[in-house]
Parts: sequence; C-alpha cells; structure tokens
Amino acid sequence: MDKVYISQLHVETIIGVYDFEKESKQSLYFDIEMSTDITPAAQTDDINLTVDYAKVSERVIGLSESIQVELLETLLEKLAKMILTEFAVSDVRIKVSKPAAVAQAATVGIEIYRKK
Repeated sequence: MDKVYISQLHVETIIGVYDFEKESKQSLYFDIEMSTDITPAAQTDDINLTVDYAKVSERVIGLSESIQVELLETLLEKLAKMILTEFAVSDVRIKVSKPAAVAQAATVGIEIYRKK
C-alpha cells in the first residue's frame, strides 16, 4: 500500500475541557497518513484516481472548525471516521498537536490509527 500524507496542517478552533479554553481559538497541527493504491493515478495522471490531499485538508479544517468538542480524542475519532468514509483509503493515522496546552511543553497531543 502507498501512503498519501499531510504534515503540520494548521487549524484554529475552539477545543478544550476548561472554561478558559472555550473563550478563544487555539492552534492545532495535524499530521495525517492515509494508505491507498496510487498506481491507477500514476499510470493515467488522473487526480480523480488518488486521494486528493487538498480535499482532505479542506474537510479536516472544515470539520475541526465547525464542531465543538472538548477532547482531542473525540475530534480525532470524528476525523478518522470522515476520512475513511469519504475517501478511498484503507486506513488512516492522525496525529494532532496542541502546542499551547501545557506551558512547560513544546506541544502535547494524541495519535490514532484506524482501519476500514
């Protein structure tokens, strides 16, 4: 299987458990890796036969900005389900970093892996 990936996709959204986190948008950075067979697209030079990372990026940004959840875990589960449902991939790995969450850390985050 081949991999299509997106690295450090930046999203500004409201997410968090604490009241102060719900008052203003925070930066999230996504690393997304999706397994698919790129052979048909490579042979025909047709973007419709592969995973369009621009479209995936748009959907991740749109969903992340439009839903309000408290936990990164919840957001990642929703994003994984969306990617597996809407795009021709067999599995997805999503890592999210939340750099402002802990003052003493450069970043914190979650990583999940899901299959169809």
